[in-house]
Amino acid sequence: MSKPQAARRCILALEDGTYFLGHGFGATGTRTGEVVFNTAMSGYQEVLTDPSYHGQIVTMTYPHVGNYGINPEDVESTRAFVSGFIVKELTAGPSNFRSTQSLDAYLAEQNVIGIESIDTRALTRKLRLDGAMRGVLTTEIADPLECVERARSSPSMAGADLVHAVAPAEPTVWTQGFDSPLSPRRAVSDRRYAVVAIDCGMKRNILRHLVDIGCEVCIVPPTFTPEAILERKPDGVFISNGPGDPAAVGYAIDLLRGLIGKTPIFGICLGHQLLALALGATSFKMKFGHRGANQPVRNLSTVRIEITSQNHGFAIDVESLCTSGGSPTHVNVNDDTLEGFIHNDRAVLAIQYHPEASPGPHDASYLFDCFATMMRTGQAPTADDMAVAQAITQAHRSAVATTSGAV
Repeated sequence: MSKPQAARRCILALEDGTYFLGHGFGATGTRTGEVVFNTAMSGYQEVLTDPSYHGQIVTMTYPHVGNYGINPEDVESTRAFVSGFIVKELTAGPSNFRSTQSLDAYLAEQNVIGIESIDTRALTRKLRLDGAMRGVLTTEIADPLECVERARSSPSMAGADLVHAVAPAEPTVWTQGFDSPLSPRRAVSDRRYAVVAIDCGMKRNILRHLVDIGCEVCIVPPTFTPEAILERKPDGVFISNGPGDPAAVGYAIDLLRGLIGKTPIFGICLGHQLLALALGATSFKMKFGHRGANQPVRNLSTVRIEITSQNHGFAIDVESLCTSGGSPTHVNVNDDTLEGFIHNDRAVLAIQYHPEASPGPHDASYLFDCFATMMRTGQAPTADDMAVAQAITQAHRSAVATTSGAV
């Protein structure tokens, strides 16, 4: 087993009194956060740089992590946002022609503490049975009981507004689309859509998909006013993913209330939750959430199963959504929680999971085409719209696979 240089003692302690002793890597110090698990077999670099993980200590259930190293092309934001990183076994010497540094070196550079050589299966089982809980990662504190007390006194994820810590301060313009042999730019019509993207902690691959369907994207913070956004005369508004409790982000909810019915709106993950709350629905904290690249979702319109990438610890109450004028479009196959909805009378489309993937499968990327349809028609997508969008996306993916020699 490959060990990081200068392996050092590290403690992971949970608020219920459980603690694990392991080897630290990356940065040193003490960090607190909500301990969660991610079931993806790859994509650790995208997980580390997803702003939605701000305030969380992430456990990877796949046992070997770090084998393909780190490269600057696959990051999803400007830096790593996780509070800590937990793996069974760290590969100190990566083997990949794209790699520019090891995971150990990257986490040290990003000031993120990692721990390895603990039983991640036992930890994941505990989190599934007892739920996600507050925890501490430390290379400084020697007493496990003190670590447990630190965990118990740390802030809860419920009620936490973490968007303010990851959202941009000023508007910017995004122009980068897909441009690689496996993800070439799609041929789009001459019609260009002016889209205002409200950034609550947005992943870059979402922006690439928006450019891919023909959008000119202006990114704004969630503290903008409805008037400031509508002055830009957008064809549509996008509301992004992000961290924390959606019910605590009142300013974003108020912003959406001022936009619903005045322009087509598409929301992903936290954006899905904020749109539902703006309509009058309620949210709740899940026991351990959905995090990984292999979550099955049923599209109620097409009756197809999509394998999806997910990262959320809160969900929307379906009954309250229906009372507020929403109609479910997608549900999770494992637990029947809401994974998507449209509004019955307004041009609103919201998806709880991540159709942009990165990491994960591309089964749901058709939803960006549904957004284009919504901007073109001014109405929420119908079942036929979703079926057509799926066919278009599948044709593009097949063409890419043929060109690249993947089939």
